[in-house]
Amino acid sequence: MKNYFVHESAYVDQPCEIGEGTKIWHFCHISRGAQIGRSCTIGQNVFVGDNVIIGNRVKIQNNVSIYTGTVVEDDVFFGPSSVTTNVTNPRSQVVRHDLYEKTVFRRGATIGANATILCGIELGRYCFIAAGAVVTESIADYALIMGVPGRRAGWMSRHGHLLENPDNEGILVCPESGYRYRESEPGVMRCLDLDENEPLPAGKAVGTKSYDTYRK
Repeated sequence: MKNYFVHESAYVDQPCEIGEGTKIWHFCHISRGAQIGRSCTIGQNVFVGDNVIIGNRVKIQNNVSIYTGTVVEDDVFFGPSSVTTNVTNPRSQVVRHDLYEKTVFRRGATIGANATILCGIELGRYCFIAAGAVVTESIADYALIMGVPGRRAGWMSRHGHLLENPDNEGILVCPESGYRYRESEPGVMRCLDLDENEPLPAGKAVGTKSYDTYRK
């Protein structure tokens, strides 16, 4: 008996692995060899390519394409119509099926709606890619990336808030969680209160106020 849900309109090629509690919705196509973890949500019209690896608690919104060569760690969020790629210099006339490039989404990354991620790069833990951005190079943990091509426009907390107004010691505070952040060296942001690989405590894992509340 399956311990995950697949909508009747979806196609799941075999063999593949799908974790407990995962939900795969309308018109999706999960390709042969894909590995999908526990408690994931895969929205309408999502394509997951051959041998793609997806971790636990990943949320993939409608109309997303995740191509072969992609590795997605736990707790990553893909906004609607975001895409990955797997060949830097594609040509229809040149077969490069054995040359797909690896792209890694580290834990907790957020990919905004309509963002495009070029292949062969690594997106750091809890980075935040703005809607419509085009990411062409590897990016650091907690980096906020905006524009075409994408450039770092600041730092985002693990709870998805812009980190601003450092104190005299360079410490920035997330307005929602109260967690403190600081650059351990130029271009390397770290949380001082919770290791990047630790799960959020239960009391910090449920939002209670809108984003605009914290911007006032």
